[in-house]
Amino acid sequence: MASTATAGDIQEEAICSICLGYLTEPVTIACGHNFCRACLTWYSEEKGMGTPLTCPQCRAQFQKGEFKPNTQLNNIVQKLKQLELKPGKGQKEDLCERHEERLKLFCEEDGEPICLVCEKSRDHKSHTVVPIEEAAQEYKEKLQGALDPMRKELQEALALTSKEKEKTMEWQRKVKNKREMIAGEFNKLHTLLREEEQLLLQSLEEEERETLQRLQENVTKLSRQSSSLQQLITEIEEKCQQPVIELLTDVKSTLSRHESMKLQAPEAVSTDLKNVYKISLDMREALKRFGVDVTLDPDTAHPYLVLSEDRKRVRHGDTRQDLPNNPERFDYCACVLGAEGFTGGRRYWEVGVGDKMRWDLGVCRESVSRKGWVTLTPEDGYWVVWLRDGEYKALTSPRTPLPLSIRPSQVGIFLDYEAGKVSFYNVTDGSHLFTFTDTFSGTLRPYFHPGLHAAGENVAPLIICPVPAAAGGNLSP
Repeated sequence: MASTATAGDIQEEAICSICLGYLTEPVTIACGHNFCRACLTWYSEEKGMGTPLTCPQCRAQFQKGEFKPNTQLNNIVQKLKQLELKPGKGQKEDLCERHEERLKLFCEEDGEPICLVCEKSRDHKSHTVVPIEEAAQEYKEKLQGALDPMRKELQEALALTSKEKEKTMEWQRKVKNKREMIAGEFNKLHTLLREEEQLLLQSLEEEERETLQRLQENVTKLSRQSSSLQQLITEIEEKCQQPVIELLTDVKSTLSRHESMKLQAPEAVSTDLKNVYKISLDMREALKRFGVDVTLDPDTAHPYLVLSEDRKRVRHGDTRQDLPNNPERFDYCACVLGAEGFTGGRRYWEVGVGDKMRWDLGVCRESVSRKGWVTLTPEDGYWVVWLRDGEYKALTSPRTPLPLSIRPSQVGIFLDYEAGKVSFYNVTDGSHLFTFTDTFSGTLRPYFHPGLHAAGENVAPLIICPVPAAAGGNLSP
């Protein structure tokens, strides 16, 4: 009795408490318990990122990936498997139920062990019959050959599951950032745009719900496939350890299920946010309430700039004009200021940029130096967005790239003096480009730079577009 108990104890130590099968590639965690490598990897992935990992047996915590291969235990498991395949002393031999003869053969057509009498019977006449040990060895090799690709597919399924979970977290982070940006933008105009804010947030939430559902469906499907693969792997591993007769029972069905079980890749779900923050017609109408009639100040224009008679257009000319070098005029930077100065209130104007390759737009302090090199940063009194070499940037310190899905042909500029904000909008598709936040003092003026032209490129002018001021706008100085 003592030896039987000892053998049972040894066998119990060789069992994985996760899959309940013999340990495969056993690994040991910090608390000393052992598990299959694949089972522990699956268990860790199922817990998800940020969740403390605990031992499935004693609940002691351990770190993901902190486990060591147990080579000695693996050797013991292999020995146990070999012992189980051999009948012990006094073990009853398997006999044919019909003829009470030993089952020494295997019928390929019927897929069952038979005796020598069965072989000669009408039922198995002309059938392919092989020695039972030979058949067992052949099918065992086939079963074992099926395990490696299935284990690989299980690992792939686990990796894909982890990737989908990471995509889900990244998606939620993007949604969180977008929600904060939307809320921040609407906070500037909360009394005018509250209804528009709710519509846009609802649109974002619908997009979030739809995309999260698809991502979660991917995770669910992959988890289901992982579970099925793990179940079949366990079944095959157990079958490989069974006595000959049990091993061959329904062996073809097991192999058939293996062949039909192929990992299905998850549906490709884009985690790029749609451009949900757009200025709708109502929002643009709200901005128009603060519309101001901006004109260009010829006394500030660089000598290379050509202004239209109505002072609504400016382009870079071919020759330097002979103009007085008055204190207001820029003599190095080819720019021009608006004639209107703002010391308070909220103002909105729009500028047509067309297909120009280069331009600068924004506001600056009236007190900026007009002579020599100009540094376009808020610290130097400029709040400007520009286009250079196909790239849009806000001229912060350092500069902020502005990734756009649609090139603006018209740009809206909204100044909220008391709030200390200058916002830029792509009027073409209604999207928000960028908002500077600062503290203003003194007079601010619109800033324009049409960009240099060369080889016939960028010759088109910047055009100040009419924005009728609706009744009720805050146009106080």
